[in-house]
Amino acid sequence: MRYRTATLEDLDPLVKLYKTVAANEGGIARLENEITSEYIRGFLEKSLETGLIIVGENPDDASELVAEIHGYKPGIQVFDHVLGDVTIVVHPDFQGRKIGRTILMIFLDEIVRNRPDIGRVELIARESNEKAIALYQSVGFLIEGRLEMRIKTADHYEADIPMGWQNPNYEL
Repeated sequence: MRYRTATLEDLDPLVKLYKTVAANEGGIARLENEITSEYIRGFLEKSLETGLIIVGENPDDASELVAEIHGYKPGIQVFDHVLGDVTIVVHPDFQGRKIGRTILMIFLDEIVRNRPDIGRVELIARESNEKAIALYQSVGFLIEGRLEMRIKTADHYEADIPMGWQNPNYEL
């Protein structure tokens, strides 16, 4: 598996990856029909400009992406030290191989080593995604609350769990 910083040329492969992940219930908080080129381009450009975006290539076909993580600054001065809207996706055929953990560790390591301007990383996990919550906690994210009735599924509501991580090398 090769991991690298994404480029604007990754737009179409990212759309394909996100549509595949969104087709599986519980994968991400968007439905497959909500994954558009405009949505992907939006976070891709913001991440390249103010944050960080890393992709994982299929080892058998480098033109296919099987994992991605991104986050970006919100564009508000008082939050300029915060990297938010962090999202991780792993292609369903590649889940269970520690790819999510690996790409998350690469992401956090890049922040620790090269982004002293980022003091805090924020993400939100749905309460039913216990594996993701456990993963985030295992690398230092703390649960910071509970957003009740935030996610509406076909037959019930569930809470979102906001989590935060602090960069030990942050420079004020």
